[in-house]
Amino acid sequence: MRFVTKSEAIRDAFISELRGEGIAFEVKEKLGYDAFVGYTLEGTLDEIGAKIQAMEDEIGDKDAIMAGFLTFKEQLAHVLEHLRKGERFEVLLNEGFWVGDILDQLARNEALDVGEVIRLKEDVDISKLRFQFKFPFELAKSPEEIEKIAKQFAFVNLLMEYEIEIKELNIRQINKAVQIAGKYFSEEELLKVYFALISRGIVANEILKALGKEKFPVESIVRSFTQSAPIEIPTKKGTLVISYTKKAVEEVLKLLEKEGYIDIKAGKVRKLRSL
Repeated sequence: MRFVTKSEAIRDAFISELRGEGIAFEVKEKLGYDAFVGYTLEGTLDEIGAKIQAMEDEIGDKDAIMAGFLTFKEQLAHVLEHLRKGERFEVLLNEGFWVGDILDQLARNEALDVGEVIRLKEDVDISKLRFQFKFPFELAKSPEEIEKIAKQFAFVNLLMEYEIEIKELNIRQINKAVQIAGKYFSEEELLKVYFALISRGIVANEILKALGKEKFPVESIVRSFTQSAPIEIPTKKGTLVISYTKKAVEEVLKLLEKEGYIDIKAGKVRKLRSL
């Protein structure tokens, strides 16, 4: 139940908003990476386009490779608009991670004046510059044949990865956290984490309801909930099915205890407060 980012700026902005709303969270960091494995076509923009057009269908997915090349040309044109006026490096990088590659290629062509701002040199003819267009290996239908016109290319960027784990069990707080996260993460990631958090909150709430005012052996609670899995919950839009293991129930109990909802002593669990 965590959001993952490799951006320090996103990490700092996200946790600042979470803290401002009083949402419980924990940040962990570890060494991560970005990686690309594929092929590269080299030449002027016209030469690269011609190589793709001449590619036979049994060698590679020509339509997909050409679509990627057109995107590359659009990105290059967008960066060039900034560079003709002059732009700060950090501002350019805010456009996307792909900007770094384009700037590197332009620098290797000696096409840039670099100072407080980066500018395109006035006498540069873009049509004469040599570029590398990269595409993923799965677009090659015949690696042996495609390597006659393209070179293998692998890029790995070692960098820190930040996991922001939401510790909330209360549905209202979960909704707040996910609403904030919507500013920083993709819809796909948002939905997955949202339903995971909601599911954990529901299991936690069911455990607290089962406890009532009595003490129960931890083992019996874990066994009871494991045997009753999965939980199926009808909603206005469909059905939510929550499946879980014995270990998952034990982890929910640990979180409930850490957050002060239950007390566990001598193998027995007692409810302290409701969600």
